[in-house]
Formats: sequence, structure tokens, C-alpha cells
Amino acid sequence: MGSGFVTTKDGTQIFYKDWGPKTAQPIVFHHGWPLSADDWDNQMLFFLAQGYRVIAHDRRGHGRSSQTDTGNEMDTYAADLAVVTNHLGLKNAIHVGHSTGGGEAARYVARYGGAGRVAKLVLIGAVPPIMVKTPDNPGGLPIEAFDGLRTALAANRSQFYKDLPSGPFYGFNRPGAKINEAIVDNWWRQGMMGGAKAQYDCIAAFSATDFTNDLKTIDAPVLLMHGDDDQIVPIADAALIGIKLLKKGSLKVYKGLPHGMCTTHAEIINPDLLAFFKS
Repeated sequence: MGSGFVTTKDGTQIFYKDWGPKTAQPIVFHHGWPLSADDWDNQMLFFLAQGYRVIAHDRRGHGRSSQTDTGNEMDTYAADLAVVTNHLGLKNAIHVGHSTGGGEAARYVARYGGAGRVAKLVLIGAVPPIMVKTPDNPGGLPIEAFDGLRTALAANRSQFYKDLPSGPFYGFNRPGAKINEAIVDNWWRQGMMGGAKAQYDCIAAFSATDFTNDLKTIDAPVLLMHGDDDQIVPIADAALIGIKLLKKGSLKVYKGLPHGMCTTHAEIINPDLLAFFKS
């Protein structure tokens, strides 16, 4: 049907899109916080035209999925995705995760990626191995940074979801940058579709979850793609550490590109993804 819902064991309904030939190699896209599967529209259309089967879901509490007040953490996110992939019967899939979705994808591949389910993994501006500053991660961001996100969300979610994409998410706060209002409006639209409680909880999920063991466990080839002007997930404490933990990892750094580079620079990112998929 091209889209639908699956129901998890706790009754949560997960929305998904599934486009293209069901016999083609599947690509599964994992969106960032607080967005939805719609954030991948450009990539899904591009790879559909390349002959792939393209799938993207709305994480619980986000987009069109149930506005859950529980289970808004990485173990459950990965388990939810396993329900989707099992429902669709996916084998030899390529998983692509951006930001928070990179954490979800890494945990899914580490825990559920065996038995021929996963061929490759791409992490774009992704949160692994861990964002928050801890004794074991002294280069991380202080907890106050994430407390600030929670405070802003609770105080005025709509305004917060205008300010973030208008500024650091897409690099529109850099000197000489011109704000693309349509991109900002689409980010706001996606964010406001989801539930405030789930999105509030998800801040802890993407900032405080430690994916170190997930990265060490993954056997599939992994490509890390990261902009060196990423103001949301700084590269020094993400991809530059993560590459050292992977068995079959490769790293591609994009000079001057922002966190949301899949949207602002799709003409660069999509061909690089295609080259990795075909390699």
C-alpha cells in the first residue's frame, strides 16, 4: 500500500512508508529528533529512482506514530524498528540513520542485524558513541546543554521548534547564511506533529545513551558521514571517536557542512551514499 502501521507489544502504533519494488534491496531510513520519516523525502525519492526499495518510519512519539508517554528510549526504539522490519520481511537491508536516528540504527543493527537482515549501515551526523560529558567521556557536552533543551521545549515548544532550525541545525546562524524559510517551516511542521512528552524524554535518549558497545559489536560495513561545522552533534566527540570503535568503519568528513546537511546539501550527500551502497 506504500504506507501503513504496525502495532508493537505494548500497543504502540508505528507509522511507516514503504515505496518501491518489494524484490529490490531495501534501504531503511532513521530520522532525527524531533522529526519524522518526512525528513527523508529527498533521499527516498532519489533512491527510489535508483531502483531501491525505500522505507522510513516515524519513531514512537514522533510524526504519525502513537504519542507514547513510556518507552521513549533507545532499547524500545530499536525493538519497535525490529517489529517494522519483521513485518515487512526485510533482508540484506541498508540502514541509514541521522542524528538520533543514528543511535537508533546502531542499536538496531547491533542487536537485531544478524541472520542476513542487515548489509550495511550509514551514520550521518549521528550521536554515537555518547554525547553527554561523563568521567569516561570528558569531551562530551555538559548536562546543562541538554537541560536547556528540555527547559525550552517545556516552556514554548512551538517557538523552540522555530529557533533551532532557524539557527544551528542547518547552520543558518553562520555569517552570510541565508535562512531557507521553507526548510524551517517543514522542520517545525514535523516537530509539532509529535508528542511533547515523548520528545522531551527523547532528549535523554539521544544525549545520555552510551553506544560504545553497539559500535564495537557491529559486523557490517559502516560509513560515518559528518559535517565539521555540525553545531548539534560536534564531530570531535562523535564520528572521530566512533570510527575507532568499528570493525569495518570508514569516515567521510564534510568541510563546513551543518548537522542538517542531508537537506541543505542533498546533491552532495546522495551520490556519496549511492557510492557506498554499491561498493
